[in-house]
Amino acid sequence: MKRAPLWRAIVALAVVALSLYVALTQTARLGLDLRGGTQIVLETKNSPTVKADAASTDRALEVLRQRVDALGVAEPSIARSGEKRIIVELPGVQDPREAAEVIGRTAQLTVHPVTGESADKGTAKAAADGSRTLPDPDRPGSHLVLGPTVLTGEGVKDAEAVLDQQAMAGWLVSLDFRKAAGESWARVTGEAACAPQGAPERRVAIVLDGKVISAPGVNEGVVCGTGITGGSTQITGGFDQDEARDLAALVKGGALPVPVDVVEQRTVGPTLGADAIDASTQAAIIGIALTALFITVVYRLMGVLASLALALYGLISYAALVALGATLTLPGLAGFVLAIGMAVDANVLVFERAREEYLGARSTDLAKPVRTGFAKAWSAVIDSNVTTLLAAGLLFFFATGPVKGFGVTLSIGVLASMVTALVITRVFADFAAARRFVRKRPGLTGITTTGRVRGWLSRRDPNLLRHRRRWLGASALLVVVAVSGIVLRGLDFGVEFTGGRLVEYSTSKPVDADTARGAVSDAGFPRAVVQESGDGDITVRTEKLTNEEQQRVKEALEKPGGTVTVERDELIGPSLGSELRQKALIALGIAVAAQLIYLSVRFRWTLAAAAVTAMVHDVLLVVGLFAWLGKPIDSVFLAAVLTVIGYSVNDTVVVFDRVREGRRRDPRRDLETTANRAVVQTLPRTVNTGMGALFILAALAVLGGDSLADFSLALIAGVLVGVASTVFTAVPLAVALEHRNPAPPPARPGRKRDVPDGYSPLEARRNKERGTGAVV
Repeated sequence: MKRAPLWRAIVALAVVALSLYVALTQTARLGLDLRGGTQIVLETKNSPTVKADAASTDRALEVLRQRVDALGVAEPSIARSGEKRIIVELPGVQDPREAAEVIGRTAQLTVHPVTGESADKGTAKAAADGSRTLPDPDRPGSHLVLGPTVLTGEGVKDAEAVLDQQAMAGWLVSLDFRKAAGESWARVTGEAACAPQGAPERRVAIVLDGKVISAPGVNEGVVCGTGITGGSTQITGGFDQDEARDLAALVKGGALPVPVDVVEQRTVGPTLGADAIDASTQAAIIGIALTALFITVVYRLMGVLASLALALYGLISYAALVALGATLTLPGLAGFVLAIGMAVDANVLVFERAREEYLGARSTDLAKPVRTGFAKAWSAVIDSNVTTLLAAGLLFFFATGPVKGFGVTLSIGVLASMVTALVITRVFADFAAARRFVRKRPGLTGITTTGRVRGWLSRRDPNLLRHRRRWLGASALLVVVAVSGIVLRGLDFGVEFTGGRLVEYSTSKPVDADTARGAVSDAGFPRAVVQESGDGDITVRTEKLTNEEQQRVKEALEKPGGTVTVERDELIGPSLGSELRQKALIALGIAVAAQLIYLSVRFRWTLAAAAVTAMVHDVLLVVGLFAWLGKPIDSVFLAAVLTVIGYSVNDTVVVFDRVREGRRRDPRRDLETTANRAVVQTLPRTVNTGMGALFILAALAVLGGDSLADFSLALIAGVLVGVASTVFTAVPLAVALEHRNPAPPPARPGRKRDVPDGYSPLEARRNKERGTGAVV
């Protein structure tokens, strides 16, 4: 008996041990949508003197980093995205008003000598000599005439909010100047000290963003011409602790080199993320348990080993996610759970091929069918997983925010499933097949029986392609219904694609949509779209809503709803919404083109065109379903659609792999017969894999709550439609295209022979010579 290679067992053991070590020593980084907090996306703009490019954006990022650090937020994150965008993540911050105001201000700090007072407003713009007139913060109605700037915020070395313990004057900001700036400060205060007591010229004005925030007078003890030395001073202004801290953060950070605009802002309450984690965890546990039970019933001992490998798959995927430092987001968590269902596919492919090999050879040797099953499933596993990776890769490159995390986790899950099925499961299967106890009881393995689905197909021997024109007509009719829904009902694009603001409020007392709509209208927003969401939550969607106006809406809902908390808050600028729509279309277009190119390389162009057409058919049906149901089309739905693309082609590739194998074995056989045989041979795998995925998705739909319900619905529809379209759209269309564009005849046609399913003539001849198989 041929022993399994030792290297495979060593690799499997090393991968599991390393994954276990990483999982026990490191923790996953949770996105803000899971742990709660605020994310703000800023976009730099050109100033009159500085162009907004990568260099100026990097300088702005460093200024913002100092401001964010000064806010005292635990584990903040700030990074540049693209050339002009900066992403700021503030965990635990539930009120974005203060943070957005502090980090987004230009913070142009300047110091000026006061040259006089005026009752007139004058002009805030600098005159030809550099002077300007601004309101006096200490004397309402009076204005200060300021001289030219003597130093700027760039000269500030440090700024700190401190409590005046001596004079008990409340909170103030202590400034430490750099050397050159300290000399400028001494000079301006020395000149002011020469003016008589009470004269406006004895004051020095500190201006922030064109507003005088403090204009202290020089004390009597300051020597004329010498000024305040030591390189430090204090800003007073009746600040409370938060105001002093924010001002210190602005001053210490310095001025932004270019202006910034808030183009996106997301806030997620901590309870929403915790509920999502709990729901996804429960869905994963229930889904894995049901899937493990299902494949154990179908494949017996091999199913038990596959279930063990499935648990190790979860460990490997999690460890890879942690080791790469990827952020686990809500869609990413759903992708992680979904990939568990897809991981079953490779195992099912192998076990079904092993069944065919065993039944075809009619041998008592278990090891050979297992080895052959893995070998012959290899091409289908690779092709089907590569198509899914293409869709996941597009999510990573074209999506933003949480959906990008979905692409990462889905990619990791696909790669981990291949390692698990082709290495770990094989080690288990080879080990089991080599045991004497198992060899004497081959029925335990589950590969010696035909299975219910295969047995039914063998008895009925259906010709599924006999009515291929009817199937294609039915598919076309479904597409017409879907397109009609898109045209007549329209698509309810989320704020990601339209721009605007969507806020989800949770109330302590039940509030119906009509009552909430009236409260929001009374608050000054009669055109806002107000709906009930989830477990009695209220969502408010408007084209434009500032942070102050959002607070006003919250206060209006407190009258009928009691205590109101913000569960979710998304603000998308109109330019960003347009950009995301464009990226979504580009992602879908490239997905179609990438699938077509890859499949054309791996198969003939007719089969590739049929697979891509069926994929477009599936996408249109899912989008049409959401149009008829009035479900939102948002970035999470985009993730679901791209996953449907991967799954649809995945299923079709498995069938076409059999078609390719059948044509190589007997190129002169009628294509319709070969294709029908391929469909019948792979139908047990299709049913078993689909059941595994549906267990996971059904658990997500029931337990995932409102945030994952639509995502699960789209994928459930995609799985069902994808399975059907493979049989009734892709294969019939491929046969029709081949009839119109037949493949060239083989150069050296071989003698037609009847061989067992899954064997080439050469393999059948070798098996006959060895006595391990028979030509039927």
